Amino acid sequence: MSARATVEDYYEALRRGEPLYPYFAEEADAVKFGVGETLVGYDDIAEGLREQTRTTTDWTVESDALRVVERESHAAFADSVRMAWTDTEREIEYDFDTRWSGTLERRPTDDDPNRDETTDEWIFVGMHVSVAHITEEQ
Repeated sequence: MSARATVEDYYEALRRGEPLYPYFAEEADAVKFGVGETLVGYDDIAEGLREQTRTTTDWTVESDALRVVERESHAAFADSVRMAWTDTEREIEYDFDTRWSGTLERRPTDDDPNRDETTDEWIFVGMHVSVAHITEEQ
């Protein structure tokens, strides 16, 4: 899977309410900045994303300008994304125009020295999501 396909698959997993933490590197220096949180290290990212999945529903993720630069072992992406969801605990609907950016690393899926690089996976080592514009309704 390409780095672009990984980002698109992440968006789709978010829409479907599937676990998102498996997309991140299991490392202490991985980071995820979201609209309302800062998560540092895989454990914090995994816990934060589990809580997000538990307390939200009805996700809309509309990518508008995905750009991905892929190199041999690293990739970077940027996108403008309309993102909406329902907070099930507070019964509030959110809708934001957001900016996404991040970095990914290519990781082998196994230790086979004869592996085919097309089966390697791309994993996020950093992600940043921020609100592009705040309107009075938000």
